[in-house]
Amino acid sequence: MKFTRIFILMALLSLLLGACQEVAPAGPVTLRIAVLPILDALPMYVAQQEGFFTAHNVTVEFVPAGAAAERDQIILAEQADGMINDPISTLLYNKDSIQIQIVRFARTATNAFPQYRLLASAQSGITRVDQLGGVPIGISEGTVIQYVNERLLTAEGLASDKIATIAVPNISERMQLLDSGDLQAAMMPDPLSNLAIQQGAVVVTDDTRHPEYAYSTYAFRLPVIEQHPQAIRSFLAAIDEAIALINADPTAWDALLTEQGLVPASLIGSYEIPSFPPASVPTQDQWADALAWALERGLINSEISYADSVTNEYLP
Repeated sequence: MKFTRIFILMALLSLLLGACQEVAPAGPVTLRIAVLPILDALPMYVAQQEGFFTAHNVTVEFVPAGAAAERDQIILAEQADGMINDPISTLLYNKDSIQIQIVRFARTATNAFPQYRLLASAQSGITRVDQLGGVPIGISEGTVIQYVNERLLTAEGLASDKIATIAVPNISERMQLLDSGDLQAAMMPDPLSNLAIQQGAVVVTDDTRHPEYAYSTYAFRLPVIEQHPQAIRSFLAAIDEAIALINADPTAWDALLTEQGLVPASLIGSYEIPSFPPASVPTQDQWADALAWALERGLINSEISYADSVTNEYLP
């Protein structure tokens, strides 16, 4: 009887082991990314085109968004897992509880390539920062545009009480008003700032002089990071490969820029793609500065921890 029970147990164990061996390996995790038509997204499209996501066993689906507000609605509705955003956006997401984490820089200003330019209308006669005292500057309020505008102006010596702004959240409208002269100055992102310059706008200053203030980031919803940490690592490894390819030959991507609408059509062929940053995240000092600004502006009511909102754990 004893031997019969042992035989039965061994047979059951054999069946269980066989069943485990027959289970198919788990397929790649799918990450849905809310994507704006901005140059910062180029490495994702390159990674998709070149098969880097597949090579790293992650599936990436793009969820198009026409504007930052639409992107945020998509994320809050959990219709996407991640996005390209900025530190002010992350602070607003996390003001009540930690909802998203920054996992990598997407793009940064450098000494050679600006991310934002403060432009003056050709009709304004403005060419210097000291001429902007009291002049309404077109911005999008409560955003990284306002943050960079104020930080650049004060860094260039304009007293904070001399900074005047006017809310023009729609970038196309901001460009039209600048071109017509109805707006004397405006803060514009690259590459749209290049188009405005092509149409006659004058560069007053840009973030090449103070690149620490201007950057975008990859951020994911916290539950997605906690449930699929390896997928986040795989995503970032693919992005790293794409960035290496872009930086090695920035002239090779005109077709992709056109197809995805990342650069205005009139700039294709003449626009110089900036270098994309190595695998890294914003520093604690950068976070602290954005946090201080958001607190000063009343956008948030309390301190938000760097460690909770920024992680380098998933970098290649």
